Amino acid sequence: MKQILSSMRKAIDDYNMIEEGDKIAVGLSGGKDSVTLLLALKNLQIFYPKHFEIIALTIDPGSNTFDTSVLEELCNKLNIEYVVERTNIKEVVFDIRKEKNPCSLCANLRRGALNGVAEAHGCNKVALGHHMDDVIETFFLSLFYEGNIHTFAPTTYMSRKNIVTIRPFIYVTEKEIKGFAKRNEIPIMKKTCIADGKTKREFIKDLIKELTKTIPRLRACVFGAIQRSNIPGWKKNEE
Repeated sequence: MKQILSSMRKAIDDYNMIEEGDKIAVGLSGGKDSVTLLLALKNLQIFYPKHFEIIALTIDPGSNTFDTSVLEELCNKLNIEYVVERTNIKEVVFDIRKEKNPCSLCANLRRGALNGVAEAHGCNKVALGHHMDDVIETFFLSLFYEGNIHTFAPTTYMSRKNIVTIRPFIYVTEKEIKGFAKRNEIPIMKKTCIADGKTKREFIKDLIKELTKTIPRLRACVFGAIQRSNIPGWKKNEE
């Protein structure tokens, strides 16, 4: 946790992610990334000079196999308020729209629902567990499939909800999170998405893994290029 906390705090300070009095909704999907983020922010509260509150929010897409009991137990143990919002996202994406590549629509619907619930609970920020590998994969997805040089920013202001999305794990690698979760036997919710393992993101993830065999510094080089680029939001301490 020490290394993750160090990298997370640097990202938070570099991009002014947390301010005094913030109430932050942690998007708790149940995977290793979001659970580790919740634990890290809970630890950060102890020593960070700016005081902030956190609550945990889970968006239930409407799957019959969606079981949040392990997350409820974790939040009770951490003494963190936990909210589950049930939606019909699964029905919209797979039954009504019948999306062949469902990830983008699903993510947009879940993000909208998350922001709405966060606003209803008096939060001014939403924290997501996107890590460095997600940044790089999104960059390649945008480049290969959309013809754009773009990836999500460390912080994003949502004017309609007056909420700022923060991504404190942008300096943390997926490998670090996996190692932490395994060593500490972090409780993870079972995956319920029927498209899991069949997405464009999975293809890009495998491609990067293969390229890294011959270009070991690939991730570091691409992430550095993103930081030095003119992609909106990546200038440190940008107002």
